Amino acid sequence: MEDPELITQAIASNVRAQRAHRGLTLDALAARSGVSRGMLVQVEQGRTNPSVSTLTRIASALGVTVARLVEVGDVPVVRIVDQADVVAFDQGGVQARLLVGADSPMILELWDWRLAPGEHHDGDAHPAGTREMLTVLDGELTLTVYGKSHVVRAGDAVLFTADRAHRYANAGAGELRFIMVVAEPREAADQ
Repeated sequence: MEDPELITQAIASNVRAQRAHRGLTLDALAARSGVSRGMLVQVEQGRTNPSVSTLTRIASALGVTVARLVEVGDVPVVRIVDQADVVAFDQGGVQARLLVGADSPMILELWDWRLAPGEHHDGDAHPAGTREMLTVLDGELTLTVYGKSHVVRAGDAVLFTADRAHRYANAGAGELRFIMVVAEPREAADQ
């Protein structure tokens, strides 16, 4: 497991490097991401441990994965990821862990989700062309996309276009667990 301070410094360095690589000012990145300039300054100076939501908005604006922003050191040809919850969020009955991510040749993220009975998570619209693939391991997922709900049972999988707001919900009596892959085309990230 990586030292939290090392991860905070890696985030600072990676955000700065990605922003510089794209020739963006702090103000331009703030406008693209919806993250305040002040928060971006704190992130780039390693003075804060940003939330997953903040990291997700910054990553999306930069066209990289959250995993790329928290990565410590250079990217090897083979990367084994320690499942020590480097990137995770826990909002009451909703938990998600980013298991692994990549940003070349396309942006890919692998997530492990758990929702307690009665809980839901509203996903923001991703850039055009983004797809999500989910497989339900336990429970029953109610997935709402384009205003229409779909029930996905344990053992089933679903693929959908995620460029609109969407919702993952657990209307069942037991815990819902699913694995999700987010695939975003590189061209969408570069626009």
